[in-house]
Amino acid sequence: MDIATLVRSLGGMAQKRQLVALGARDHHLTDAVRRGEVGRARQGWYTVLPLMDPRVRAVRVGGRLTGISAVAALGGWVLDATLLHVAVPRNAARLRSQTDRRLHPPAPRIAGVRLHWAPVGGGTAVTVGLLDALHRVILDESREQVIAVLDWALHTGRVDRLEVETLMLGVPPGRRIAWAALDERCESLPESLARTRLTEAGHDVRSQVRLNDVERIDLVVDGVIGLEVDGEEFHRETFLRDRDKDAAILRMHLVPHRVPAVRVFQSWPAVLATIHSALADFGNSGVPPRKPPRKRSTRTRRTPIPEFPKGGGGIGGGAGALGTT
Repeated sequence: MDIATLVRSLGGMAQKRQLVALGARDHHLTDAVRRGEVGRARQGWYTVLPLMDPRVRAVRVGGRLTGISAVAALGGWVLDATLLHVAVPRNAARLRSQTDRRLHPPAPRIAGVRLHWAPVGGGTAVTVGLLDALHRVILDESREQVIAVLDWALHTGRVDRLEVETLMLGVPPGRRIAWAALDERCESLPESLARTRLTEAGHDVRSQVRLNDVERIDLVVDGVIGLEVDGEEFHRETFLRDRDKDAAILRMHLVPHRVPAVRVFQSWPAVLATIHSALADFGNSGVPPRKPPRKRSTRTRRTPIPEFPKGGGGIGGGAGALGTT
Protein backbone atom coordinates (compact mmCIF):
# COMPACT_ATOMS: atom_id res chain seq x y z
CA MET A 1 0.00 0.00 0.00
CA ASP A 2 1.30 3.46 -0.96
CA ILE A 3 1.03 5.33 2.34
CA ALA A 4 2.75 8.46 0.99
CA THR A 5 0.11 8.84 -1.74
CA LEU A 6 -2.66 8.47 0.83
CA VAL A 7 -1.09 11.12 3.05
CA ARG A 8 -0.72 13.51 0.10
CA SER A 9 -4.37 13.03 -0.77
CA LEU A 10 -5.23 14.19 2.77
CA GLY A 11 -3.26 17.43 2.43
CA GLY A 12 0.22 16.20 3.33
CA MET A 13 -0.64 15.41 6.94
CA ALA A 14 -2.86 12.60 8.23
CA GLN A 15 -3.85 10.94 11.46
CA LYS A 16 -3.51 7.19 11.85
CA ARG A 17 -7.27 6.73 12.16
CA GLN A 18 -7.76 8.43 8.76
CA LEU A 19 -5.25 6.10 7.12
CA VAL A 20 -6.68 3.02 8.81
CA ALA A 21 -10.13 3.98 7.48
CA LEU A 22 -8.57 3.91 4.00
CA GLY A 23 -7.19 0.41 4.51
CA ALA A 24 -3.76 1.01 6.03
CA ARG A 25 -2.40 -1.39 8.64
CA ASP A 26 0.27 -0.94 11.28
CA HIS A 27 2.94 -2.71 9.27
CA HIS A 28 2.17 -0.51 6.25
CA LEU A 29 2.76 2.59 8.36
CA THR A 30 5.91 1.22 10.00
CA ASP A 31 7.43 0.21 6.66
CA ALA A 32 6.65 3.61 5.11
CA VAL A 33 8.39 5.40 7.98
CA ARG A 34 11.43 3.08 7.79
CA ARG A 35 11.76 3.68 4.06
CA GLY A 36 11.58 7.44 4.60
CA GLU A 37 8.46 7.81 2.48
CA VAL A 38 6.59 9.50 5.34
CA GLY A 39 7.63 11.00 8.66
CA ARG A 40 6.05 11.04 12.09
CA ALA A 41 5.15 14.53 13.24
CA ARG A 42 3.74 13.20 16.49
CA GLN A 43 2.43 9.91 17.82
CA GLY A 44 -0.36 8.92 15.47
CA TRP A 45 0.41 11.65 12.89
CA TYR A 46 2.10 11.00 9.53
CA THR A 47 3.33 13.54 7.01
CA VAL A 48 5.07 13.93 3.67
CA LEU A 49 5.90 17.57 4.44
CA PRO A 50 9.42 18.60 5.51
CA LEU A 51 9.73 17.91 9.23
CA MET A 52 10.62 21.57 9.93
CA ASP A 53 7.64 22.90 7.98
CA PRO A 54 5.60 25.19 10.31
CA ARG A 55 2.52 23.00 9.82
CA VAL A 56 4.41 19.94 11.00
CA ARG A 57 5.89 21.83 13.95
CA ALA A 58 2.43 23.01 15.03
CA VAL A 59 1.09 19.46 14.98
CA ARG A 60 4.18 18.28 16.84
CA VAL A 61 3.41 20.81 19.59
CA GLY A 62 -0.14 19.47 19.78
CA GLY A 63 -2.22 22.03 17.91
CA ARG A 64 -2.68 23.91 14.64
CA LEU A 65 -1.21 27.03 13.08
CA THR A 66 -3.04 30.25 13.85
CA GLY A 67 -2.50 34.00 13.54
CA ILE A 68 0.41 35.25 11.47
CA SER A 69 1.84 31.70 11.21
CA ALA A 70 -1.33 30.44 9.53
CA VAL A 71 -1.36 33.44 7.17
CA ALA A 72 2.29 32.77 6.23
CA ALA A 73 1.47 29.12 5.50
CA LEU A 74 -1.26 30.31 3.11
CA GLY A 75 1.20 32.57 1.26
CA GLY A 76 0.05 35.82 2.87
CA TRP A 77 2.04 39.03 3.10
CA VAL A 78 4.05 38.57 6.27
CA LEU A 79 7.04 40.55 7.55
CA ASP A 80 8.21 38.07 10.17
CA ALA A 81 6.84 34.66 11.10
CA THR A 82 9.73 33.53 13.29
CA LEU A 83 7.53 33.01 16.35
CA LEU A 84 5.24 30.03 15.83
CA HIS A 85 1.62 30.77 16.76
CA VAL A 86 -0.20 27.55 17.68
CA ALA A 87 -3.86 27.15 18.61
CA VAL A 88 -4.41 24.30 21.06
CA PRO A 89 -7.68 22.97 22.51
CA ARG A 90 -8.59 24.23 25.97
CA ASN A 91 -8.19 20.71 27.35
CA ALA A 92 -4.90 20.00 25.53
CA ALA A 93 -2.35 17.91 27.43
CA ARG A 94 1.11 16.46 26.82
CA LEU A 95 2.22 19.30 24.56
CA ARG A 96 5.59 18.81 22.89
CA SER A 97 8.57 20.82 21.71
CA GLN A 98 8.15 22.14 18.16
CA THR A 99 11.45 20.53 17.12
CA ASP A 100 11.40 17.22 19.01
CA ARG A 101 8.24 15.14 19.43
CA ARG A 102 9.84 13.30 22.37
CA LEU A 103 10.23 16.42 24.54
CA HIS A 104 7.29 17.86 26.44
CA PRO A 105 8.33 20.98 28.39
CA PRO A 106 5.75 22.92 30.45
CA ALA A 107 3.34 24.62 28.05
CA PRO A 108 4.28 28.24 28.80
CA ARG A 109 7.96 27.44 28.17
CA ILE A 110 7.88 25.90 24.71
CA ALA A 111 10.73 27.73 22.97
CA GLY A 112 9.77 29.80 19.94
CA VAL A 113 6.07 29.07 20.34
CA ARG A 114 3.17 31.26 21.40
CA LEU A 115 0.20 29.16 22.47
CA HIS A 116 -3.39 30.28 22.02
CA TRP A 117 -5.92 28.26 23.98
CA ALA A 118 -9.01 28.15 21.83
CA PRO A 119 -12.01 25.95 21.11
CA VAL A 120 -11.71 23.59 18.17
CA GLY A 121 -13.28 25.25 15.15
CA GLY A 122 -13.10 25.14 11.36
CA GLY A 123 -10.04 24.96 9.21
CA THR A 124 -7.91 21.92 8.49
CA ALA A 125 -5.94 19.41 10.54
CA VAL A 126 -2.93 21.76 10.45
CA THR A 127 -4.36 25.32 10.40
CA VAL A 128 -7.34 27.12 11.87
CA GLY A 129 -9.84 28.77 9.55
CA LEU A 130 -8.73 31.98 7.82
CA LEU A 131 -11.15 34.25 9.68
CA ASP A 132 -9.94 32.84 13.02
CA ALA A 133 -6.34 33.43 11.91
CA LEU A 134 -7.12 37.02 10.84
CA HIS A 135 -8.84 37.67 14.17
CA ARG A 136 -5.64 36.57 15.90
CA VAL A 137 -3.50 38.75 13.61
CA ILE A 138 -5.56 41.85 14.40
CA LEU A 139 -5.13 41.21 18.12
CA ASP A 140 -1.41 40.40 18.06
CA GLU A 141 0.43 42.18 15.27
CA SER A 142 1.56 45.74 14.50
CA ARG A 143 -0.79 48.07 12.66
CA GLU A 144 1.19 47.98 9.40
CA GLN A 145 1.35 44.19 9.50
CA VAL A 146 -2.40 43.93 10.12
CA ILE A 147 -3.10 46.26 7.18
CA ALA A 148 -0.76 44.27 4.92
CA VAL A 149 -2.45 40.97 5.81
CA LEU A 150 -5.93 42.41 5.24
CA ASP A 151 -4.77 43.97 1.94
CA TRP A 152 -3.61 40.49 0.88
CA ALA A 153 -6.83 38.80 1.98
CA LEU A 154 -8.93 41.36 0.09
CA HIS A 155 -6.70 41.43 -2.99
CA THR A 156 -6.79 37.63 -3.33
CA GLY A 157 -10.54 37.50 -2.75
CA ARG A 158 -10.23 35.35 0.38
CA VAL A 159 -12.41 37.79 2.34
CA ASP A 160 -14.82 40.59 1.45
CA ARG A 161 -15.63 43.93 3.00
CA LEU A 162 -18.48 42.58 5.13
CA GLU A 163 -16.19 39.92 6.63
CA VAL A 164 -13.54 42.52 7.43
CA GLU A 165 -16.07 44.80 9.10
CA THR A 166 -17.37 41.84 11.13
CA LEU A 167 -13.82 41.03 12.22
CA MET A 168 -13.35 44.60 13.44
CA LEU A 169 -16.51 44.42 15.53
CA GLY A 170 -15.04 41.39 17.30
CA VAL A 171 -11.87 43.09 18.58
CA PRO A 172 -11.33 45.90 21.14
CA PRO A 173 -11.77 49.43 19.70
CA GLY A 174 -8.06 50.15 20.09
CA ARG A 175 -7.21 47.32 17.69
CA ARG A 176 -9.66 48.23 14.93
CA ILE A 177 -8.49 49.37 11.51
CA ALA A 178 -10.59 51.85 9.52
CA TRP A 179 -11.74 50.66 6.11
CA ALA A 180 -10.04 53.68 4.50
CA ALA A 181 -6.65 52.34 5.59
CA LEU A 182 -7.09 49.18 3.48
CA ASP A 183 -6.78 48.77 -0.27
CA GLU A 184 -7.88 45.67 -2.14
CA ARG A 185 -6.03 46.93 -5.24
CA CYS A 186 -2.68 46.65 -3.47
CA GLU A 187 -0.45 44.08 -5.18
CA SER A 188 2.42 43.34 -2.77
CA LEU A 189 3.68 43.51 0.79
CA PRO A 190 6.26 46.29 0.19
CA GLU A 191 3.62 48.35 -1.64
CA SER A 192 1.24 47.97 1.31
CA LEU A 193 3.94 48.94 3.81
CA ALA A 194 5.00 51.97 1.77
CA ARG A 195 1.40 53.19 1.45
CA THR A 196 0.73 52.80 5.17
CA ARG A 197 3.97 54.46 6.23
CA LEU A 198 3.57 57.39 3.84
CA THR A 199 -0.04 57.92 4.93
CA GLU A 200 0.95 57.88 8.59
CA ALA A 201 3.69 60.41 7.78
CA GLY A 202 0.94 62.80 6.63
CA HIS A 203 1.10 62.33 2.85
CA ASP A 204 -1.79 61.99 0.44
CA VAL A 205 -1.31 58.61 -1.23
CA ARG A 206 -3.32 57.17 -4.11
CA SER A 207 -2.89 53.52 -5.10
CA GLN A 208 -2.78 51.91 -8.53
CA VAL A 209 -3.32 55.12 -10.51
CA ARG A 210 -4.04 54.43 -14.17
CA LEU A 211 -1.08 55.23 -16.41
CA ASN A 212 -2.44 53.88 -19.69
CA ASP A 213 -4.75 51.13 -20.89
CA VAL A 214 -2.48 48.43 -19.44
CA GLU A 215 -0.28 49.84 -16.69
CA ARG A 216 -0.87 51.54 -13.37
CA ILE A 217 1.41 53.48 -11.04
CA ASP A 218 1.83 51.71 -7.70
CA LEU A 219 1.51 54.87 -5.58
CA VAL A 220 1.15 58.58 -6.34
CA VAL A 221 2.40 60.69 -3.43
CA ASP A 222 0.95 64.18 -2.92
CA GLY A 223 0.10 64.38 -6.62
CA VAL A 224 3.80 64.81 -7.39
CA ILE A 225 5.73 61.54 -7.16
CA GLY A 226 4.94 58.40 -9.12
CA LEU A 227 6.33 55.74 -6.78
CA GLU A 228 7.05 52.27 -8.12
CA VAL A 229 7.86 49.57 -5.56
CA ASP A 230 9.85 46.82 -7.27
CA GLY A 231 9.38 43.31 -5.98
CA GLU A 232 12.86 42.20 -7.02
CA GLU A 233 16.14 44.03 -6.62
CA PHE A 234 17.51 42.60 -9.84
CA HIS A 235 15.21 42.09 -12.78
CA ARG A 236 17.12 42.63 -16.02
CA GLU A 237 14.34 41.15 -18.11
CA THR A 238 12.08 44.09 -17.19
CA PHE A 239 14.71 46.85 -17.33
CA LEU A 240 13.57 48.43 -20.61
CA ARG A 241 9.90 48.09 -19.69
CA ASP A 242 10.56 49.85 -16.37
CA ARG A 243 12.40 52.68 -18.11
CA ASP A 244 9.52 53.09 -20.55
CA LYS A 245 7.12 53.23 -17.63
CA ASP A 246 9.24 55.90 -15.93
CA ALA A 247 9.11 57.95 -19.13
CA ALA A 248 5.31 57.58 -19.23
CA ILE A 249 5.12 58.78 -15.62
CA LEU A 250 7.15 61.86 -16.59
CA ARG A 251 4.69 62.56 -19.40
CA MET A 252 1.98 62.67 -16.74
CA HIS A 253 3.96 65.50 -15.13
CA LEU A 254 4.89 63.31 -12.17
CA VAL A 255 8.34 62.62 -10.80
CA PRO A 256 9.13 58.89 -11.23
CA HIS A 257 10.84 57.19 -8.30
CA ARG A 258 11.58 53.46 -8.18
CA VAL A 259 12.27 51.74 -4.85
CA PRO A 260 13.43 48.10 -4.47
CA ALA A 261 11.41 46.07 -1.97
CA VAL A 262 14.50 45.42 0.13
CA ARG A 263 14.83 49.19 0.77
CA VAL A 264 11.24 49.32 2.04
CA PHE A 265 12.00 46.46 4.42
CA GLN A 266 15.46 47.51 5.59
CA SER A 267 16.04 51.22 4.84
CA TRP A 268 12.69 52.97 5.11
CA PRO A 269 14.03 56.18 6.76
CA ALA A 270 16.32 56.71 3.75
CA VAL A 271 13.42 56.07 1.34
CA LEU A 272 11.24 58.58 3.20
CA ALA A 273 14.04 61.17 3.26
CA THR A 274 14.44 60.83 -0.53
CA ILE A 275 10.71 61.31 -1.06
CA HIS A 276 10.70 64.38 1.19
CA SER A 277 13.64 65.84 -0.74
CA ALA A 278 11.90 65.26 -4.06
CA LEU A 279 8.70 66.84 -2.77
CA ALA A 280 10.64 69.88 -1.57
CA ASP A 281 12.25 70.33 -4.99
CA PHE A 282 9.36 69.39 -7.26
CA GLY A 283 6.35 70.17 -5.11
CA ASN A 284 5.08 73.12 -7.16
CA SER A 285 2.83 71.35 -9.64
CA GLY A 286 5.58 68.86 -10.29
CA VAL A 287 7.79 71.47 -11.95
CA PRO A 288 11.33 72.08 -10.70
CA PRO A 289 11.81 75.49 -9.10
CA ARG A 290 13.57 78.18 -11.06
CA LYS A 291 17.28 78.38 -10.64
CA PRO A 292 18.32 81.16 -8.26
CA PRO A 293 19.70 84.28 -9.95
CA ARG A 294 23.41 84.20 -10.54
CA LYS A 295 25.43 86.19 -8.08
CA ARG A 296 27.21 89.22 -9.42
CA SER A 297 30.87 88.74 -9.95
CA THR A 298 33.21 90.56 -7.60
CA ARG A 299 35.69 91.16 -10.40
CA THR A 300 36.19 94.71 -11.68
CA ARG A 301 34.03 95.40 -14.68
CA ARG A 302 35.14 97.33 -17.74
CA THR A 303 33.53 100.73 -18.08
CA PRO A 304 30.95 100.54 -20.85
CA ILE A 305 31.56 102.65 -23.93
CA PRO A 306 28.83 105.28 -24.30
CA GLU A 307 26.43 104.96 -27.17
CA PHE A 308 26.69 107.77 -29.72
CA PRO A 309 23.59 109.53 -30.96
CA LYS A 310 22.22 108.44 -34.29
CA GLY A 311 24.04 110.18 -37.11
CA GLY A 312 26.53 111.68 -34.69
CA GLY A 313 29.48 109.63 -35.54
CA GLY A 314 31.08 107.15 -37.79
CA ILE A 315 34.53 106.70 -38.96
CA GLY A 316 34.35 110.06 -40.50
CA GLY A 317 33.17 111.58 -37.25
CA GLY A 318 36.44 110.91 -35.55
CA ALA A 319 35.18 108.76 -32.65
CA GLY A 320 33.71 105.68 -34.37
CA ALA A 321 30.40 104.05 -33.51
CA LEU A 322 31.53 101.00 -31.54
CA GLY A 323 28.02 99.89 -30.55
CA THR A 324 26.54 99.13 -27.17
CA THR A 325 27.40 96.80 -24.33
